[in-house]
Amino acid sequence: MGIVVVGSLAFDNIKTPFGEVKNALGGSALYFSTAASFFNSVSIVAVVGSDFNFDEIKFLEDKNVNLKNISVKAGDTFRWKGYYDFNLNEAHTLETHLNVFADFKPELTEDILDEDYLFLANIDPELQLSVIQQMKNPGFIAADTMNYWIDNKKDKVAEVFTKVDAVTINEAEIRQFTGEFNLKVAAKKILDLGVEYVIIKRGEYGVLMIDKYQRVFFTPAYLLETIFDPTGAGDTFAGGMIGYLSTRENIENDLRKSIVYGSVMASYDVENFSIKRLKELSASDIEKRYNHFISYCELGIKNV
Repeated sequence: MGIVVVGSLAFDNIKTPFGEVKNALGGSALYFSTAASFFNSVSIVAVVGSDFNFDEIKFLEDKNVNLKNISVKAGDTFRWKGYYDFNLNEAHTLETHLNVFADFKPELTEDILDEDYLFLANIDPELQLSVIQQMKNPGFIAADTMNYWIDNKKDKVAEVFTKVDAVTINEAEIRQFTGEFNLKVAAKKILDLGVEYVIIKRGEYGVLMIDKYQRVFFTPAYLLETIFDPTGAGDTFAGGMIGYLSTRENIENDLRKSIVYGSVMASYDVENFSIKRLKELSASDIEKRYNHFISYCELGIKNV
């Protein structure tokens, strides 16, 4: 079964200590689907304006990504402008223009309602709930969120969490949502809502996962020499994780491995702006880095 992702397509103006781009392709749905497409078929549910050129994402169709649920509305596509300093874990927003995304109301076509995997990227939690209601019986649902929704619609964010299997969230957001500084205590509060897996994204420090049995799994980030832009790394991570997981038979047995694949995909994303690095990848590139990642983690543990 394939994957449905509901999120944004955008144009980004980004500046980092290592360069700058303008009008670069971005958005959570783009990063997620590009990463997930290396593993399984993906259907994107999003909205763009009349200024969007579909030729720029035609490569996704060649990778078995369904673009039929991307609606086109009169007006401009969502735009974001921001920068990073040498603390690449924190984005600084300069401008946000929601444009047609402000009136986004995801409506799924009949052919994708029975897909088995659903990723609810960072959108209004009320829209996330509407998508869950539309889907017939997904076997695995993961949801993301952000500080804006936690500030303004915390009750709805909590309601979403009661209906999903996994939550992907960063350190600042989980502390904000739960009011707890300790990450394990904070994760337990989300698990108490009925979530099975809390996956905490820690940027350059890796990923921490705590499940409903209080089992803990930690993986570092892949160590890189070249980093240009962390934009989209969290959605790329989710795409790699869910993409790999959707090809396996037992979620509980394979989730840890899928987190490593997600980390590998995120490591490629940050090596260039937008999705430039992801577009260059081959399946053999991913497997080579995955095996290298595993080998240095195993060596570190065995030599303790």
